[in-house]
Amino acid sequence: MKKALLIAALFGAVSLIAACGSSGGSGGGGESQGAALDGPEATVAVFKSNCISCHGTDLKGKMGPDSDLTAVGAKMTRDEIEKQIKDGSAKMPGFGKMLKEDEIAGLADWLATKGATASQ
Repeated sequence: MKKALLIAALFGAVSLIAACGSSGGSGGGGESQGAALDGPEATVAVFKSNCISCHGTDLKGKMGPDSDLTAVGAKMTRDEIEKQIKDGSAKMPGFGKMLKEDEIAGLADWLATKGATASQ
């Protein structure tokens, strides 16, 4: 069931020219990729299992600027990030039924630090 939901979500995201790309990335060095995924072990594991295929190991994505999470904390609040993960959008499938509340909260907390400034 989980696999079928994941396949459906990924198909929908790609068919809508979603913020989805292949894992990894061209041009980025291993050092920047490692730094991009620095964070709480459990949260990074959730990201690797559910998000990496669209947002990549370097968080830059492959399908355009909307898939780039390297500075998402400067563009969205923590609560907006959480809502995006749960509900999705026209460019991203929602993961509210696939992930546990604490996993979503952990991802939102972690991603909110990406590019965030002290004023937020």
